[in-house]
Amino acid sequence: MKRILEIDEDYMKCPDLARLLATPCNVSSRLPRSKRATRETADRLGRLPASSLRRARRRAGRHAFENTAQELSDTSPDMQYKDTQVSVPPRASDPGWAHGIMVNGGRQKIKCKYCHKVMLGGGISRLKQHLAGERGNVAPCEEVPEEVKVQIQQHLGFKVLEKLKKQKGLSNSKDSAPYLQYREEGENEDGMRTQKTVCTRGKRRRREKEAMECISNQMKKHKKHSFPAATTIVAQPLHQSFASQEIIAQADLAVARFMYESGIPFTAANSHFYQQMADAIAAAGPGYKMPSYHALRGKLLNKSVQDAEEYEEELRKSWDVTGCSVMVDRWVDKTGNSVINFFVYCPKGTLFLKSADASDISECPDALLNLFDCVVQEVGHKRIVNFVTDASASCKAARKLLMEKYKTFFCSTCGGYGIELMLEEIGKMNEVKEVLAKAKKITQFIYNSAWMLNLVRRKTGGRDIVQLASTRFASTFLTLQNMVALKHRLEKIFASAAWMHSTFSKQKAGLELAEIIADQLFWSLCDQILKVTKPLLSVFQLMDCEEKPSVGYVYDAMEKAKKSIIVSFDNKESDYVPYLEIIDHIWQEELHSPLHAAAYYLNPSIFYNPSFSTNKVIQKGLLDCIETLEPNLTAQVVITSNINFYEEAVGDFGRPVALRCRESLAPATWWSLYAADYPDLQRLAVRILSQTCSIIRYKRSRTMFERMCSKKKNRLEQQRFNHLAFVHYNLHLQHRRSEASKAIYTRGTLDPICLEAIDANMGDWVEDLGAIGSDGLSWMDVTVPGEWKFLNHKVENMDDCNDSTDDRGSDDGRGVDTNDDM
Repeated sequence: MKRILEIDEDYMKCPDLARLLATPCNVSSRLPRSKRATRETADRLGRLPASSLRRARRRAGRHAFENTAQELSDTSPDMQYKDTQVSVPPRASDPGWAHGIMVNGGRQKIKCKYCHKVMLGGGISRLKQHLAGERGNVAPCEEVPEEVKVQIQQHLGFKVLEKLKKQKGLSNSKDSAPYLQYREEGENEDGMRTQKTVCTRGKRRRREKEAMECISNQMKKHKKHSFPAATTIVAQPLHQSFASQEIIAQADLAVARFMYESGIPFTAANSHFYQQMADAIAAAGPGYKMPSYHALRGKLLNKSVQDAEEYEEELRKSWDVTGCSVMVDRWVDKTGNSVINFFVYCPKGTLFLKSADASDISECPDALLNLFDCVVQEVGHKRIVNFVTDASASCKAARKLLMEKYKTFFCSTCGGYGIELMLEEIGKMNEVKEVLAKAKKITQFIYNSAWMLNLVRRKTGGRDIVQLASTRFASTFLTLQNMVALKHRLEKIFASAAWMHSTFSKQKAGLELAEIIADQLFWSLCDQILKVTKPLLSVFQLMDCEEKPSVGYVYDAMEKAKKSIIVSFDNKESDYVPYLEIIDHIWQEELHSPLHAAAYYLNPSIFYNPSFSTNKVIQKGLLDCIETLEPNLTAQVVITSNINFYEEAVGDFGRPVALRCRESLAPATWWSLYAADYPDLQRLAVRILSQTCSIIRYKRSRTMFERMCSKKKNRLEQQRFNHLAFVHYNLHLQHRRSEASKAIYTRGTLDPICLEAIDANMGDWVEDLGAIGSDGLSWMDVTVPGEWKFLNHKVENMDDCNDSTDDRGSDDGRGVDTNDDM
């Protein structure tokens, strides 16, 4: 079989190549023995069509071909073919070799240059999987630079793309570029000819001529965009090995223009589907047409609804076993419009059920009761264990009526909302209010000056002071926590030569700021406040965690938080009592539920701990759960009698494996494995321990809110919108769980000075009060948060900055500018 060689006219004029091309197809068999070393290269060139050979022979003279063949092989990336044997070592052609070292001269044993891990098999492919972070065959590299990781991923994606094109026959697409059509049409995955042999000689000549002309024109037109030569791949930056910077910049700009013109929020770039969309378009190949307006709101939406319904059906099956928690999230804007979103939680996942416009009924308990009742009937009252709402008066009244009607499940206040109330009340205390006011002056000054913000980010390793969380006061005290963690860095900054010589140090606002930073009483009061808020934020994190049901840990976490506060104040009642009074009041009035007490008792990791202690509140909560969640009177008696076996660790409860798994297994899983002899007790424990006590934090959509509150509605269009909301929220919830290892209660990688941050009620921490003079810089001069950690600055231990309870906020010190002479 023959193969088309894609080169332009300049290559065809080469006299050395011409002699090679003039040789009959089986070139290697006619070579002298001394020339057999170049047989593989000759075989590549020998698979040319006869017409190409004749034209080349007429054009050129006769010269030796060895150097030209090798030069051509090293110069044109289009001449890289698959062969069973390769004369050129992989090190000279595969970009992966720039990041690995052969061990003992073997190509199957390679050491990573970054983490020094040795790949014992798989060769260069295994190394590239290691660098790209692909799990399965090898552990991901933790030390690889982000740029290298991304470009290796692009390289692997390019290889998959080429394979997909050949497998799916994308070369036959009418919208594909002509030269790609011809190249791919003429060869399959093994490099064999696949053109129809019934074509006439004249048609084949015309077709070949048109293709070669197209190739020549395309190569001349896109000379700057072509892939670099194989011999120079290793020497060049990795991103230049696969696509030129100009092509990448054009693609980036096309995406940016679409988002700017459409008014799409920048946070859309954090979507799980953002890169997935780009990869799918690349796999479709050149000429792919984006879906139309009607396709998006028609068949594609319908397909997405079907997928979401399959997800719903999968979750509903587990509700009969584990029970579920219905979560009512009420969103009220500044104009008084109100939308209620209903979610259903179970250990397998969270489902968005529906939205309702509650603008006219949000303050009417009876109307809310009717709305809640419809949701209960849709889910099934026998499946519900916990019905969670906020602490508004109307919701509390409505859920009380709901409990009286069904009497088979509990209603409670959202745990995260309760902790937020505690933090809010603490923030209203006079001494706390004064400290927060001074802390705001620090952030307002820093975040309104590009020069100052760059200086702080450089000296702190790119770490931000303002920390965004899912609620307002959680964000407030996390920000204060970050500020204290960076105290020594801030003191150095405001004592540095760079600050002293700046115009800001002479301004009134700058002098006031420097005075606050130097005030040790301010920092002492900050430490005192954090003694209270840090334990509460830890409980908040636990409640907001979707990774495991939280109800079994809440009671214990609150008790530990209060003990931690007492100890941190050295048991001085005058210091800690004002704070504990706030915490106890909100806990008793808003948060406490019999479910918390029963789950505390039934959690084996807590119950069998030597420090466990019970009281009448816990015992009463357990009995309330038995009577409410198990309507069968006979089963209630059986459960009560079987509790003793759990307490004494009798039977399977006392198996050695059960003892070892008390800490490692989820409580509900532990009961499902070791309580088979007591099915009624087992069912009750599994249902209780499988619940959440807090509304899962999700990304609210203002667009969805506004459309739901629209007064002018069309019935058909409203149905379409309901389906769109169903798809929108469930796609988000499905992929939240895959990000559980990241920050739990933070909103993600948002810049604190962006509009989304201001919408998160942190605007007063970064707002411009007009007290700062201009520094001559603009937003374009501001360093991206975290960007400094990629620079090669001297590394200094930053343990003084690592006491934050926020995992995402900790920094290992890489990229920190520790030069005191600023």
